Amino acid sequence: MKILVSNDDGYLAPGVVALAEALAPLGEITVVSPDSNRSGSSNSLTLNRPLSVFQAQNGFYFINGTPSDCVHIALTGILNGKPDLIVSGINQGQNMGDDTLYSGTVAAATEGYLFGIPAIAFSQVDYGWAHLDTAARVAKEIVLRYYDTLQKPYLLNVNIPNLPYEQLRGFVPTRLGKRHESEPVIRAQDPYGREIFWIGRMGKAKDAGEGTDFHATSNAQVSITPLQVDLTHAAQLQALRKELQ
Repeated sequence: MKILVSNDDGYLAPGVVALAEALAPLGEITVVSPDSNRSGSSNSLTLNRPLSVFQAQNGFYFINGTPSDCVHIALTGILNGKPDLIVSGINQGQNMGDDTLYSGTVAAATEGYLFGIPAIAFSQVDYGWAHLDTAARVAKEIVLRYYDTLQKPYLLNVNIPNLPYEQLRGFVPTRLGKRHESEPVIRAQDPYGREIFWIGRMGKAKDAGEGTDFHATSNAQVSITPLQVDLTHAAQLQALRKELQ
C-alpha cells in the first residue's frame, strides 16, 4: 500500500511524525506537509505566487504553502502515480462540527478525496500532544479496519480523545455537531500604535447531543464522521424550483 501523509501543523509537528511512524508497517509512506503551521487555512490553494518543495533530513517533503497545496503538488508533481490512501494529521486540537469548514487538517484529506482517493483526517481533541501514542495507535487501527470495507473513495474525519488507550470506550460513527457563533475579535495595538485584530475563540458546542462528534469524544469515544463535498441544500433547491415554476 502507498500512503501519502500530510497535515496542517507543519512537517516538524509531533503529530505527523507519529502518524507516519504508526503507518510505516502498512506500506510505502510519503510525507508532504507545510513548512510551518497553517491551521485554519481551509481548502485554500496558493495561486498568487510559485511554491517551492524542500526535503528534510528525515525524508519528509515540505512546501511553503497550504495543506491543500501540499496534497495537490504531491499528487500532480512529486509522486509517481496515485497513492492508495491519503491521511492527514495527527492534528493538535479537535476538528469537530463547524471546525471542519476551516480546518487545514480536514482540507488536506479533502484534496485527496477530490482526486478520487480514500482519505482520512485524524485529530486529537485537546492541545498539548498528551497521549499521542494512543492517537497513532487508533489511526493505524482505523486504516486496517476500514480501508477495504468502505466504498471508495471515502472521506473520514476522526477525532480522538487525549486518553490512555485502555480508557477509550470504542469507535463510534457520528454526525457533525454544531457550535455557537465565535467569540468577538480581540482588539490590540501593534508596536506603532495601529489597531490590530485577533480572531476570537471558537464558539462552544451548541448541538452536542447523542450521535454527534462532540458527544462521542466527551464520552471517551473515538468519533468517526463520514464527510462529503456536495454543499447543495436539497430542501432549498426544491423550494426554489417550486418558486420558479
